[in-house]
Amino acid sequence: MSTRFKGFALFAILLCAIGVMPVFASPYAVQNPLGTNSTNATLSGNLVSPTPTGAISVTTDKASYNDGDTITISGSTMNYISGQPVTMEIFNPIGNIVKLAQIDLGSDRTYSTSFKATGPLWSAAGAYKVTVQFGSNVNTAQTTFQFAGSTGTPTQAGNTMPVDGTSLSVQYSITNGKVTDIKADVQSKSLIVSIQTTGDGVLTITLPRGLIDSQTSGGQDDKWVVLNDGQEADFQETSTTTTARTLSIPFVNGTQEIEIIGTQIIPEFGPIAALVFAIAIISIIAVSAKTGLRFMPKY
Repeated sequence: MSTRFKGFALFAILLCAIGVMPVFASPYAVQNPLGTNSTNATLSGNLVSPTPTGAISVTTDKASYNDGDTITISGSTMNYISGQPVTMEIFNPIGNIVKLAQIDLGSDRTYSTSFKATGPLWSAAGAYKVTVQFGSNVNTAQTTFQFAGSTGTPTQAGNTMPVDGTSLSVQYSITNGKVTDIKADVQSKSLIVSIQTTGDGVLTITLPRGLIDSQTSGGQDDKWVVLNDGQEADFQETSTTTTARTLSIPFVNGTQEIEIIGTQIIPEFGPIAALVFAIAIISIIAVSAKTGLRFMPKY
């Protein structure tokens, strides 16, 4: 075999080997479709999938506020879904919710809401957290602002309303709404508060322990359950004494019924119960007179 042929054969073998050699891609060579910010992408197999970071934004008009100031919260979304609102929650420095709202999204994909910061829910000073969500629970964003704390009280403070089915009353205050009725539900051990709203607000209600309470079997104070139109709601117990407990319950505009569920409720005789009791007493007297029974003291 000639030297020229041997050289050609060797070249052909090397070329074939190169053609079947596996290629190992460096993990650092994967291109991020969202750019250089790696926090906006996740690696799945050999593919980089974008996450919804940046799908919604939120901002406040100022970095800090004082009692009674108006706070404006606004932002925008990447997408527009007709009829789908932006859900906003605001938490105080100790993690209790002080504001809950459903904000309409404009066709330009922006939203905005304004409200006055005051009242017992805003008593704590410090950093307040704003969380917004649009659509899926992964489409969220948050920001914070500083608040000096509130010593004010809500509008319509110091109202008193009798509880249907009892001779007792409760004290309450409410913002952006009015209470139309309060009744005791013995079967569910709850108070049902009917309201009419003019906007997002807070109901603060003082519950006498002689009317309703929530306690463990050992006699210790237990947590309440609060439902806004049948859905479990966030609330804060702002005061606890030996005779009463006070709850502050945020609600959104359009809420019609707030139900406060405890472990015991003690309504006094209502009209029907009193009538039944009276009839029973009369029946006993009539039977006694007819049979000549006498109730004689024992010696």
